[in-house]
Amino acid sequence: MQVLNWQQLSASEQRQALQRSPLIGSESLGQTVRGIIESVAEKGDVALAEFNQKFDGVQVEQLQLSATEISEACEKVAEPLKQSIQQAIANIETFHIAQKFQPIEVTTQPGIQCELRNEPIEKVGLYIPGGTAPLISTVLMLAIPAKIAGCEKRVLVSPPPINDAIIYAANACGIDEIYQVGGAQAVAALALGTETIPAVDKIFGPGNRFVTEAKSQVSQGSSFAGKSAVVSIDMPAGPSEVLVIADAEANPQFIAADLLSQAEHGPDSQVILVTDSADIAEQVNLALSQQLAQLSRKEVAEQALQFSRTLLVESMQQAAVVSNLYGPEHLIIQTKAPRDILKNVRAAGSVFLGAYTPESVGDYASGTNHVLPTYGYSRSVSSLSLADFSRRFTVQELTAEGLQGLGQAVMTLAEAELLDAHKNAVALRLDSLK
Repeated sequence: MQVLNWQQLSASEQRQALQRSPLIGSESLGQTVRGIIESVAEKGDVALAEFNQKFDGVQVEQLQLSATEISEACEKVAEPLKQSIQQAIANIETFHIAQKFQPIEVTTQPGIQCELRNEPIEKVGLYIPGGTAPLISTVLMLAIPAKIAGCEKRVLVSPPPINDAIIYAANACGIDEIYQVGGAQAVAALALGTETIPAVDKIFGPGNRFVTEAKSQVSQGSSFAGKSAVVSIDMPAGPSEVLVIADAEANPQFIAADLLSQAEHGPDSQVILVTDSADIAEQVNLALSQQLAQLSRKEVAEQALQFSRTLLVESMQQAAVVSNLYGPEHLIIQTKAPRDILKNVRAAGSVFLGAYTPESVGDYASGTNHVLPTYGYSRSVSSLSLADFSRRFTVQELTAEGLQGLGQAVMTLAEAELLDAHKNAVALRLDSLK
């Protein structure tokens, strides 16, 4: 990776050093995706079948997997993989159960009670990418909190043919509605509904640029071929990324392995090392060369490393400043005292502390969720949690005494805003109490 000395860079060069590669998108992409969505809106299941054949080269007789097909797929999964999935489920459940919402009830002044309540989102759609790297773990990260939150309808979609382990993981998490469709057309089906696939209230899950664009379009309240999409999405999505903060005592082999674990996701992934040790920077580059040769996705990782870099800083305090400016999806702190640096972290999707906490554990089985904001959105967007599968609403109840104590303030404010009807709604009640 290219090594840059942070202190020697100008302000504009520093900004450039933290720049992501441009998100792949264009006017033609938007038009193509809109065409796909409108086709699904017009032709429903017929369009989904056509797109399955066109994009995935697969013709399925039934979009929905039957109970028999689910059972047969589960039987084909090797026992060691089943056991690993079950261990991951146990940890993810433990962490997300601890996030259950507790109702809040507050008396703000005599006779006025305000409450904050929580209800599960009724219908959720879970998108699971397939292809060369079937994301079994993403099933767990989406399906488990959806179940714990109490979402009544949990619909899973994935490109055909769906990997047996994905089906097993979904079944183990209580998902019994599994549909064989992927891409922008799957997002369209979840947003608008078809003869077979029900429309949902919120769509979760990562995907390629077509999926990302489709999620963006359907979440904007647009109309497609006369059908309106009223659906929200989990969070903005972009290429995977990691930033590693390391001091002179860090293990360069560990660092290189962590950097490559994200670089292998895709050519547009980005990895950054921030260190106060030039020696560590040199050793990490050597380790990267050694470990790259052993990877099955070597070419993908090599492309990602072309857009990645090492930044030399003067201190660990400055390293935290640089990290906050970048706002990484994953932040690994491999230093002698990682919690000292954690105190200064302000923007990160998920943080991994110490030499024995590779990012991989969070991706699969430590218990935290691996659906995280990318592209700097961690400065304002949180990692996926149980709260994302619920909606919160407030309740207020006033007694006559409460309205008498508050009414004049409300009427004065309403009058100042020239909203006479607001004022009148209070005045009529106060007159009735005289």
